[in-house]
Order: sequence, then structure tokens, then C-alpha cells
Amino acid sequence: MLRAFRFVQFVLPVLAVVSSTAHAAGPKIALVFDKGGKDDKSFNASAYAGAMEAKSKLDASIKYVEASDDNAFENLLKNFSKKDFDLIISIGVSQADAVKKVAAQFPEKKYLLVDAEVTAPNVSNALFQEHEGSYLVGAIAALASKTGVVGFIGGMDIPLIRRFEMGYSAGAKKVNPKAKVISNYIGVTGDAWHNPPRAKELALSQIASKADVIFHASGASGAGVFDAVEEKKIFAIGVDSNQNWVKPGRVLTSMLKRVDRAVYATIESIKDAK
Repeated sequence: MLRAFRFVQFVLPVLAVVSSTAHAAGPKIALVFDKGGKDDKSFNASAYAGAMEAKSKLDASIKYVEASDDNAFENLLKNFSKKDFDLIISIGVSQADAVKKVAAQFPEKKYLLVDAEVTAPNVSNALFQEHEGSYLVGAIAALASKTGVVGFIGGMDIPLIRRFEMGYSAGAKKVNPKAKVISNYIGVTGDAWHNPPRAKELALSQIASKADVIFHASGASGAGVFDAVEEKKIFAIGVDSNQNWVKPGRVLTSMLKRVDRAVYATIESIKDAK
């Protein structure tokens, strides 16, 4: 039976002690990435890093696919479920409905759903306290701001991303009760996770309204935010993965959501159970 995990993200990386691996054959793992893809430098990239660490340290074999649209998840999960995988990992809240359906059809298979919750005996859920890390970077944003105006750009307008926004706003106002927080969302479908032009447009609008620090929680769309802050010489705050390197000198910090730890720890539990 899979163990349930609840992970808390921090602004600074968390060190993990990893036991030496056994000599048994490593687990066979399949991943279905959200629409931003494994190269989004953010959420999916963190999951991919965890899988690659498991490949290196646990001798796990890794197969993955990237969804082309929100309607593709169910078929992708079914295709993996028909094959000899020890664990199938679904990255992102958009896959919750598909995981619920497919897990019921393949009760002998094991699934990990990241960022959402499905109650089923063969599904584990990796959940995070996004508002806590967001609160901390909100405080950092307010401390760094010279205008008293900070921005937030979310990807898909869903409760999960609203938690980022609320934590960020609360942290900023704790430091500066008079701080103004401008918030925008890129869209209401999965396309919001990979639309850098729209993210840049929103960021430039916030900058025009005097925002001088912008925190994004928008997956691959965040590339547009980084382009805008570089162009206007203000500051961004990265998300999920360490994005400090994306625009050197223009990223204050990154709110790390350790999806990599969740993925690695679950794969490790599968290996230990073999």
C-alpha cells in the first residue's frame, strides 16, 4: 500500500539524507507531466528532477509523456496503466479527474497525484502548504520594494494558485500594512501554464502601475514575467524550482515547492516495498 505524503515547501532548499540503495532491480516509473512540460523551469521541472535523482540513486527506470491539452490526461494514464509500471505519477491538479477514473479501472496499479487529492486505495497524494512559503516571499517583496507596490501573477485561476496569492499578500502586508498588491491571472484553462507572452503583458501592466517586485506562480508562463522585469529593471520572485539563475541580478529569491522531494520519496517507498 502506498504511503501518504504531505510536504511543506520552504524558501531555502531542504537537505535530505538518502539511504544507500539495495541491489534489487529498480522500480519502473511513468510520469505524466502537466501542460507546461518538464522544461518549464518550475513545477514540472522539479518533478522531473526528482525522477532523475531516483534514476541515478535508486536505479529507477523512467518513462514520461507531456500532455498536449487538458483532454489528453485520461488516455495517457490509461496507456501507462496497461503496461508494466510499478508507479504512475501525475503532475498537477488538472489531472485529478483523470486519475480518479483511471485508478478505479486499474485497481492493481499504484498512482501518485501531485498537487491534488483523490481518495482511493491505490492513489497517494502529494500536497503542499503553498501559502506558507508564499507568505515568506511576500514579506521579502515588501521589504525590497521601493514603491510600496508589489505584483502577483498566477497561471490558471484555481483555488490552488489563489493560496499562493493570499499567502503572498498576507506576507507583504505584515511587513508593510500600506503595501499594495496587484494580482492577475493568465487564464482559466491549462493553456495558462505555457503562455509567456500573456504573462509578460500582465507584468508590464503591473510595472506601469508602479509594481517593482513581481512573484509569479505560473509555470512555463513565468518566462514572460522574467523578460518583463529584466526589460524594466525591477525584480521577480521565482517559484517551485530555484529560478534565481534565469535572469541573474533580477530574481530576489525563489519559493521552492519541493515536488522533487515528493516524487523521489514516493519512488523510494516503491523500491523499498519490492
